[in-house]
Amino acid sequence: MAVGTLEAERRGTRPANLRVDWWWLQPAITFVVLLGFVVYSTWTVFTPHDFYAGPSVGRHYLSPYYSPCITNRCKGGTTWNLVSWWPFSAGILMMPFPILFRATCYYYRKAYYRSFWLSPPACAVPDAHGSYTGESRFPLILQNLHRFAFYLIIPFPIILLWEAIKGLEFGSGHWGLGLGSIILFVNAFLLGFYTLGCHAGRHICGGHLNAFSKGPVRYWVWKQMTRFNLHHMGWAWTSLVFVAWTDIYIRLVASGVIHDPRLF
Repeated sequence: MAVGTLEAERRGTRPANLRVDWWWLQPAITFVVLLGFVVYSTWTVFTPHDFYAGPSVGRHYLSPYYSPCITNRCKGGTTWNLVSWWPFSAGILMMPFPILFRATCYYYRKAYYRSFWLSPPACAVPDAHGSYTGESRFPLILQNLHRFAFYLIIPFPIILLWEAIKGLEFGSGHWGLGLGSIILFVNAFLLGFYTLGCHAGRHICGGHLNAFSKGPVRYWVWKQMTRFNLHHMGWAWTSLVFVAWTDIYIRLVASGVIHDPRLF
């Protein structure tokens, strides 16, 4: 460290930021991607058409934004008809669950704290805020709901996997494999891997044990979840981008803009 910098630190006049690299690039990219995802997700759940590529195009693809479809307003897919009074888009009912899970996720907290709130924007870069209260006050105290959001999101990868299996049906009892089928399977697995790598889920399996030898089954599950947790950031980003891409692909097929190639 330069003598001038040391002297500035002693006097309490250290410059606000000594980094000369492109430290701002990562939070800027994160800001653009997350904002784009929020804007697109909002648009797609309020656009209740072309979210299902059905018999008219010889397919059985349901957008993950509308899965599971629990209202009678869906035109296809696995419709459960649990809600008959809902007058709006069926996708709106499903959005709170993944939003709560992702918004309170430990990794996403770091991502949007840095990119949206600049708290701090990067390592060795001063916080944009003059005070810090942690997550002990409203609204950040709601981050503690993450452990409950984990329980709520567990069925979703299983439901999406079922929808992917249904996507192998090409009508009239014929089964096959299309590009859309592969996309649905990949989307289900990515969300499953992201869920399995959840810090809260890992704690549920391995926490509150003074000795793993007293809970061999829980220890084994904890080790398996740790494998996914090591790459939690990667699963978080790939599952986020891919769920949007899956919806875009299904909409393009359903609207007839593109043709879904059948592999066999």
